[in-house]
Amino acid sequence: MEDIVVRPGGNRGWLLRLVIAFSFAQGAVSMARPAVSYRALALGADERAIGVIAGVYALLPLFAAVPLGRRTDHGRCAPLLPAGVVLISGGCALSGIANSLWAMAVWSGVMGLGHLCFVIGAQSLVARQSAPHEQDRNFGHFTIGASLGQLIGPVAAGALIGGSDMARTSAVALLVAGAGAAVAFTSLWRIEHRDTASKSREKQGDRVPVGRILRARGVPGGIFVSLAVLSATDILTAYLPVVGEHRGIAPSVIGLLLSLRAAATIACRLVLTPLLRLLGRSLLLTVTCLLAAVLCAGVALPVPVWALAVMLAVLGFCLGVGQPLSMTTVVQAAPDGARSTALALRLTGNRLGQVAAPATAGLVAGVAGVAAPFVMLGALLLISSGVALRSPERTTKDATRHPGARGTARPAPTQPHPKTPPS
Repeated sequence: MEDIVVRPGGNRGWLLRLVIAFSFAQGAVSMARPAVSYRALALGADERAIGVIAGVYALLPLFAAVPLGRRTDHGRCAPLLPAGVVLISGGCALSGIANSLWAMAVWSGVMGLGHLCFVIGAQSLVARQSAPHEQDRNFGHFTIGASLGQLIGPVAAGALIGGSDMARTSAVALLVAGAGAAVAFTSLWRIEHRDTASKSREKQGDRVPVGRILRARGVPGGIFVSLAVLSATDILTAYLPVVGEHRGIAPSVIGLLLSLRAAATIACRLVLTPLLRLLGRSLLLTVTCLLAAVLCAGVALPVPVWALAVMLAVLGFCLGVGQPLSMTTVVQAAPDGARSTALALRLTGNRLGQVAAPATAGLVAGVAGVAAPFVMLGALLLISSGVALRSPERTTKDATRHPGARGTARPAPTQPHPKTPPS
């Protein structure tokens, strides 16, 4: 089937509005995640309970991702965005008024479901409204919204949480996060092109089996790299407050450290295009995953705060590469008519990591101490660097051999961009 793309160099106002909306939605989640950890600690949770609550955040999305992707492949993307904002806002606010650990776990799951709805709709929108050679750039710009939210959210949480009454201040932070998420509504107007939405409904056909999508060369590798990178980001957000409590680091400082990591991620995505020209996708993913593995393990060391800040800044820069490039890898490797489902499978992998990694981290922390989960993350990222070295390169080669594939290879400058033949 013919790919639906916007004209290269055309109006990208929709992308700017999407980045703004994603900044508020992600900012609310990034503010709520450490606030949930602090509130749970105030309600008597131990390291294992923190891991369980962090895992429940990903549990509902684990089962909902593929059905939502199927729906988006043959329909509009935009309706998922406001639905996601409602769930995020409600999950944050209701976590703030919950007075038991089980209730906090439930509302944390609602928050995670909302985040999944928003991200599936948004990623599908970027894939559908971007030309193939624009996808690395547009996904990089899109994920700047996530990084902005991850920059602002922890600082806001650190500014509000503290003092002798941790339960009250963390509840206030969660209520503020809920209000912040609702601001995303202001940027969701006219975000999906009418012709894009109508053509997506016209090209409905047989569903591509999940097994065929997962067998597409490049899809499993992209999913695994994404899982490893997101698990690292997630456990940093959930467990750095616990590390701070054990090392005597104030919540405000922990918030600044998390925001420093997010700022470095933004810096990475702003220079992603020249980095890709210099190293190529495969080598860039491999090098950054390898360096991130070393730095994650380094967080386990009892280093001074300034050294921890340096490590987190470099780590944030390295982690900034994985998400946008894994999105492009999965989209370009997926069979025709299954882009959104492939992205949903990638998100399912992410959520599987978010369920398993925090739960495993909780068990590891309970047995070997709160720094041990970061060593575990280092091992996961080390494996992902090997995966990144192989699968994206094969995707590019396949695209070169088969003109109908959506690969990364560009046509020669003197030739017109080939049109994908109808399937």
